[in-house]
Amino acid sequence: MLAIIPARGGSKGLPGKNIRPMSGHPLIAYSIKAALDSPSISRVIVSTDSEEIAQIAKKYGAEVPFLRPSRFAEDLSTDLEVFTHTLEWLEKNENYKPDMVVQLRPTSPVRFIHDIEICIHKMQSSEADSLRIVTPAFNTPFKMWVLDEASTQMQPLLQQDVISESYNQPRQNLPEVYWQIGTLDVIRTDVITRQKSMSGQNILPYIIDQQYAVDIDDLESFKRAEKMILKYDCIKF
Repeated sequence: MLAIIPARGGSKGLPGKNIRPMSGHPLIAYSIKAALDSPSISRVIVSTDSEEIAQIAKKYGAEVPFLRPSRFAEDLSTDLEVFTHTLEWLEKNENYKPDMVVQLRPTSPVRFIHDIEICIHKMQSSEADSLRIVTPAFNTPFKMWVLDEASTQMQPLLQQDVISESYNQPRQNLPEVYWQIGTLDVIRTDVITRQKSMSGQNILPYIIDQQYAVDIDDLESFKRAEKMILKYDCIKF
């Protein structure tokens, strides 16, 4: 099983966040260590456009067989572009094509090895296209609105056909919804290379508690992730 850790050099919300020190180690090291410690993962590759990130990733045991082209490391670059480039490079240069890949985003470092293993085994025993980690949503989209700046009116983001005016309903009457987080994805390689998708249509869920759902976007979320890692000692160096 191949793990791919995407880590571009540019970051506007929190500059240098992928290598920012967290409890004595750069942030990206936690994703690398999680992958290396997972028995089902046999190879760990970091895709980056940064020589500095590449050197740190190698120091912590990941492979960096190439530097990502800058056109795939822009603010609006997608995961699909990054993973397609990585998989095509590996097949062309090494004749290497795994059946599945695991995505571990550096910005979601709060992970437990047993969760990674369960997710991989769940995919291996299914015919699903992919698996994503989700958590119960903090807010329901049935009470969210879209504003039209050209008028004074607004429209509900979502409506249920069977529930009239869902935005006026008690939360208990609305469907339970889940928020996808960046902790881990498991994806069949052909879904990426042939379907040109990072998920496909048949997507398995793996639900974790809200307290473990940390996606780092700014200094506040960085500090919260650091506290979580220290509290639960989930990744051991």
